[in-house]
Amino acid sequence: MNDGWKINKLRKPAIIVGGLALAIGLWSFQDDLFQISKNLDVFASVYKEVNINYVDDINSAKLIKTGVDAMLDGLDPYTEFVPESEVENYKLHYISTQYGGIGAGIFLRNGKVYISDVFDGFPAQKADIRQGDQLLKINDISLDGKSNDQVSNLLKGSKGAAIKLLLKRDDAEPVVKNLVRDEIKQPNVAYYGMIDGNMGYIKLNKFLENSAAEVTEALVALKKNNPNGIILDLRSNGGGILQEAVKIVNLFVPKDVMVVSQKGKIKEKNFSYSTVSAPVEPNLPLVVLVNSRSASASEITAGALQDLDRAIVIGQRSYGKGLVQQTFNLPYNSLVKITVAKYFIPSGRCVQALDYTHRKDDGSVIKVADSSIHEFKTRNGRSVYDGSGIYPDIAVKQERFANVTATLISKLYIFDYATKYRNTHPELVNPKTFKLSEADYADFTKYLAGKNYSYTTVSEKMLNSLKTEANKEKQFNQIEAEYNALKAKLDNTKQNDLQIHSDEIKQVLENEIVARYAYEKGRYEANFKYDRELAQAIKTMQDKNQLAAILKGEGNFKTIGKPVLAMAGKKDREDND
Repeated sequence: MNDGWKINKLRKPAIIVGGLALAIGLWSFQDDLFQISKNLDVFASVYKEVNINYVDDINSAKLIKTGVDAMLDGLDPYTEFVPESEVENYKLHYISTQYGGIGAGIFLRNGKVYISDVFDGFPAQKADIRQGDQLLKINDISLDGKSNDQVSNLLKGSKGAAIKLLLKRDDAEPVVKNLVRDEIKQPNVAYYGMIDGNMGYIKLNKFLENSAAEVTEALVALKKNNPNGIILDLRSNGGGILQEAVKIVNLFVPKDVMVVSQKGKIKEKNFSYSTVSAPVEPNLPLVVLVNSRSASASEITAGALQDLDRAIVIGQRSYGKGLVQQTFNLPYNSLVKITVAKYFIPSGRCVQALDYTHRKDDGSVIKVADSSIHEFKTRNGRSVYDGSGIYPDIAVKQERFANVTATLISKLYIFDYATKYRNTHPELVNPKTFKLSEADYADFTKYLAGKNYSYTTVSEKMLNSLKTEANKEKQFNQIEAEYNALKAKLDNTKQNDLQIHSDEIKQVLENEIVARYAYEKGRYEANFKYDRELAQAIKTMQDKNQLAAILKGEGNFKTIGKPVLAMAGKKDREDND
């Protein structure tokens, strides 16, 4: 009897504490509901009063879109509202790669519309529409004053529908092209084939629908050639569907291996994704190429294969996007995409590089500090780190274009000369062997005569700043002679830039010219001979001792660690903003 009393007496405080916790929880929940209701009421009231009383007519839909965008802007760049009018474009960009059209890209230049790209095997290519052709009318609708989106919408339509184009090439008379729209499916795998060293190469541009199936198809085809290794190129791949990344990892690692997990505020949204089938290729040496624009699903794929010691990662530090988004349907066919979790790859690390939650007072985003980066271990015990993207096992410095090259590209002189070359050289070129001759390059420099491709170098900016400050301090007259001499030297160097950087400019010209004949596939094949990361991948897989040393974390080839990252990673992170 007494023992029972003691038990009841002990239980009573627990019941009281439990009841108090429940009461606090209910109060907190009710307070949240009140705050939500209150803020929605305030928002609706402001919208109503502005809509009724504002002095000028307003666009209600635009007003709401602006308000919602401003609300989400303080979160992260991946949480966004998609109104009904933009849903189809959203699905095309983030989910599907299919649409009805002619298979060509366009761009606006000085109010005129030009063909920027032509996709092999589709109506535009079959009708001999070329890059650089000016598009004047679509179905007798003049394109004067039309925006890029308006022209794009006119080109798109249902499969099998007729479309009439009026085009102009160079100075020739305009011609009419009658086409039939087709289903345009842009593949996720942009290229695959055998390259030097008997290596199989797969270039994956997107992780949208069927990307894993396309990589599987490419891998199976390459294996028929008995390759010495496989190179998976994820450079500049911004990601896409997480599950596709898991399936691609599964091509190279066994069944029942955890690839990635996601963890968020709501427990129901916490998931782990593991491999579900036997791998297609579990043994061949594997290299994954990444750069500063490899993000999200690319980082899951590269990071998981690195953590599982299945692949060597080569290139530059990846972007650092470790956030997971989910799309929710809203009334009137609109959508909202919300960041619901962070993802974690097998070692337990999250690669997110920017902290959107703890911003500075001015609203700017804080990078994860080097002091906050944590060490994790791969399956074989190699050190890897979180908070900074995927750092390559072998880092290859990313070369930047010289000022003159970047200017020639941005002013479309490279593009225009390639168009001129194609229209005056009807014979086909071999992308793998094509080299621009000295005579052709001399013709290009002659073509540039009289054209404005001026630019300001960093050195010139610093020199101009020096002059400004010296004038403020009334000391310029004392350094004017030295200033003028240095300026003359810089000017003279710029005049010789076409020759100093001729090799680089030729490379860009070759790539653009080849694309006129062999389209996107030709671009890849023309660039293989210049690709430093690709050359490093081939070299690494040919050296079995180095390959084994990297995967074991031995010698000088181990993953670059935290001390090096603290010094070498800073500039990389700045480039990702």
